[in-house]
Amino acid sequence: MTAPSPILCLDIGSGTQDVLLYYPDREIENCPKLVLPAPARALADKIRQATAKGQAVHLYGSNMGGGFHSAMKAHLTAGLPFSTTRAAAFSVADDLLALSATGVVIREDCPEGALALLAADYDPAFWATALDTLGLPRPGLVVACAQDHGFHPGQSNRRGRFVLWEKLLLEAEGRPESLLYHDVPACFTRLADLQRCTGGGPVADTGAAAVLGGLFEPAIRRRTHEKGLTLVNIGNSHTVAFLLFQGRVWGVYEHHTGLIDAPRLWNQLARFRAGSLSFEEIFDDRGHGAMRLDLPQAAGGFADTLVIGPRRTMLEGYAAEFPAPGGDMMLTGSFGLVEGLRLQGRLHSPL
Repeated sequence: MTAPSPILCLDIGSGTQDVLLYYPDREIENCPKLVLPAPARALADKIRQATAKGQAVHLYGSNMGGGFHSAMKAHLTAGLPFSTTRAAAFSVADDLLALSATGVVIREDCPEGALALLAADYDPAFWATALDTLGLPRPGLVVACAQDHGFHPGQSNRRGRFVLWEKLLLEAEGRPESLLYHDVPACFTRLADLQRCTGGGPVADTGAAAVLGGLFEPAIRRRTHEKGLTLVNIGNSHTVAFLLFQGRVWGVYEHHTGLIDAPRLWNQLARFRAGSLSFEEIFDDRGHGAMRLDLPQAAGGFADTLVIGPRRTMLEGYAAEFPAPGGDMMLTGSFGLVEGLRLQGRLHSPL
């Protein structure tokens, strides 16, 4: 009997990309794992090198994470040319006229002497070389997640993004697997480009992958059937909290990690559970918002707080737990992609 092809699962963040080559017929401990610099961070390093050499830069490729913005601005401040194709320009801004006003030139050809750099969350050539070098097989499926504020002309992207969570709570009955997309909603342009680059596999927002990653852990999954839990993912850019009970999400809170500290976050989480934290308070504070449904009494108030994410130490010293789903906290999002496939009935081998 032929062994099933592995699934390449990628959680593409602003600091790292966390990689799992998942074999459906193996224990998770025996599946290869990597934590690599995020593609946007690697691109930023290349731009800085060009700046140091006084060399012009030209971007081509697709819409990707914008973690290279500060390097691009420093390049322009140094008086050096920076150009981009239209497709790659959406990595930097939705409003291309405003982008042009900053000094970035939008053109399809690479100027003579400029360093051409690929903008892409997923580069098939890179992964083919990496897997071959490591002696690992090519995957039968690539599943990936990345943070996508969405393209919402005429309204705030922060408000538009929170619609993702409102639809989860109000239309999808709080089922987190509904956020693993096979057909990407039109507003999520970054996820659409990511799906195209990976060859059409399912994609998700990193926040959705985080909550699914918590449910990947059998012990956490069992606990959510007994009582409500608050799962907090403190990422490098965003902090997202979910109220979980019996396989459903009952509330979502999202803020920018750089705008909150530990006392503030802990206080907001308490008020979020109690229903006294408004959407407007978080949105007016330059976050995304908060929303919760009427909570079932059987959930017990969601007091148990589990914290994951690369900035999780923010809540050290508080009455919180720090689990490691799948045995590796940094791979939570990648494990979540596997869990999403399982919950959708697309993964039939036991985890």
